[in-house]
Amino acid sequence: MRHTITLALCLGGALALSACGKSDQAEVDRAIKNVNVIDETNLNDIMLTVGDPNEAVNYFRRASGENPDRIDLQRGLGQSLIRAKRNAEAVTTWTTVVAHPEATEDDRVNLADALIRNGDWNKAEAELDRVPPTYESYKRYRLEAMIADSNKEWSKADSFYETAVGLTTTPSSVMNNWGYSKLSRGDYGEAERLFTQAITYDEDLFTAKNNLVLARGAQRKYDLPVVPMTQVEQAQLMHTMALTAIKQGDVAIGKGLLQQAIDTHPQHFEAAVRSLRALDANVVN
Repeated sequence: MRHTITLALCLGGALALSACGKSDQAEVDRAIKNVNVIDETNLNDIMLTVGDPNEAVNYFRRASGENPDRIDLQRGLGQSLIRAKRNAEAVTTWTTVVAHPEATEDDRVNLADALIRNGDWNKAEAELDRVPPTYESYKRYRLEAMIADSNKEWSKADSFYETAVGLTTTPSSVMNNWGYSKLSRGDYGEAERLFTQAITYDEDLFTAKNNLVLARGAQRKYDLPVVPMTQVEQAQLMHTMALTAIKQGDVAIGKGLLQQAIDTHPQHFEAAVRSLRALDANVVN
């Protein structure tokens, strides 16, 4: 009887150890799986930000091919294609994303963005029309504003730009776009104000600085604006101002600004030199 009990205890212990072994292995497998998910998430984030765009495209294309049902990998591919400026491929990818059962309104907005970048403005407008008005995002309204601009629907454009500005903490880019819209309409004073505001949010946004000079030059304000600028930027902005003055018939002022641009630039400023030579040649002729 004692032997029977001992045998039963041994068998029970063996079974318990076996169960514990299986349980421990399951825990290990789960832990490894969780680590892999964390590592993959970090890698995905890196590929979407600091990685080379074309390397990111290859990574997400391979990963989404291996896991065709995962919408996050398809989104990563779409974003990477945009970063790589492969806009036609991005349109195809975002179209696939939008057709996915887990697609969101944000995915449709990203499709519209890809379509605009690819020059398909009408299709982009059609996609945005399918987004319900209750869905509000900075990107959605920025794109709506750009489309309204392209249709010369100025009131709608202003309304969308204003809404977009209110939905982001970094509005420099959309303010620059809004300013350029005003510039194209001939509202130079308002364009100047918007470009100046854009620069206050991002002092490194040279496009806004250049546009600001264009807006001031259109009003025959030929002095440089008081905004942060490097010496190279100062020379480049003088060049822009000079060309604006010449275009408006203020040739003497333009010539003086060209010479200042050449003198200000820390290196040889070939573009300004060519402009000055061309101006002198025209004057002689």
